[in-house]
Amino acid sequence: MRTYSQVRAMLAITKASLKAIFRSPSAVVFSFIFPFVFILVFGFIGDNAGRRTYKIALENECDTTNDLYKALRATPGVILKRFNSTDSVNTELEKGGIAAVLNIRKNSMGNPPYIVSFRSNSASNDKWPQFRNLLESLINAVSNINYSNRPSYAQLDFNQDRDVPVIRAYKTIDFILPGQLGFSLLSTGVFGVAFMFFNLRNTLVLKRFFATPINRSYIVLGEALSRVIFQMLTAIIVIIAGRFLFGFTLIHGLETFMEMLVLSFIGLVVFMGFGFIVSGIAKSDSTIPPFANLITLPQFLLGGTFFPADAFPKWLQPISKALPLTHLNTALRNVAFEGQNLWDVRGEIMVLLLWGIIVYAIAIKVFRWE
Repeated sequence: MRTYSQVRAMLAITKASLKAIFRSPSAVVFSFIFPFVFILVFGFIGDNAGRRTYKIALENECDTTNDLYKALRATPGVILKRFNSTDSVNTELEKGGIAAVLNIRKNSMGNPPYIVSFRSNSASNDKWPQFRNLLESLINAVSNINYSNRPSYAQLDFNQDRDVPVIRAYKTIDFILPGQLGFSLLSTGVFGVAFMFFNLRNTLVLKRFFATPINRSYIVLGEALSRVIFQMLTAIIVIIAGRFLFGFTLIHGLETFMEMLVLSFIGLVVFMGFGFIVSGIAKSDSTIPPFANLITLPQFLLGGTFFPADAFPKWLQPISKALPLTHLNTALRNVAFEGQNLWDVRGEIMVLLLWGIIVYAIAIKVFRWE
């Protein structure tokens, strides 16, 4: 007599569930079409989309008490940041991660009262000319408002570092694609799992499973495995399309590609825990979207999908940086563009794993079989 195989039964559930997922319009839209449309849009319009953002590094001796600095800091789209070392500044400059390095210092000659110097290189040729124009207009504005008796409030000194090597240009697709991939994983993990297990319970499919010899844990594993396979296929298609259609940066080629898939798997497993929670607390299928949106929408808006956390107000940045999607997106971008490996992004992975422990501890408490 043939022994009943729990694994074979689990794989049968996986196969059936996977077929059902591919037949679901909502699963295809959220996992494939929705992120792919954003990637297409940003891939075609490139860096000309919307208001420009200028990330500017400050020299250590930069004077931050003057009116020009205050006006610059209040300008939308300008992000001023200090770096820990000169090497990190030069590295960011070489790869176009920052538009320029800025220094505002008092003029020892007295007239004009300040000297403004900034340097950039050809990696930011698409940004530094516009930033220079912006800086000149701010100098004129400050001079006219507060220092009308002087010819100028500050003298602009520009230096283009032509000898600084350019590693690679940071393109819009390099930021957008990881964000859309992360959101695709989040929406599938939360909405997909929540609706799946609620419907299985509501249609008494789970009850029928109980009449078979299969263990409950294998039921969950079978259904979860189908989601993992489906979403990993989505991740593969999104990354390959971004690479060959729009030049998405995979700095170490196949190695980077595989590391992105590992990160995608970790993120998906964590996000599926949220789906288990929603399916457990939802009383009807109409209550699933509100609960799921409470989890996905803040992360979609604040998780670094479209904008880095540095672009948000300071009071909002700690919230943004605490979200699991933020850490997944950061890890994906650092691996793809920066050339970091999984060990280098271990801090982001640890935060994701911590979220996973918390989420599944709650899911075990609230998940219902009937």
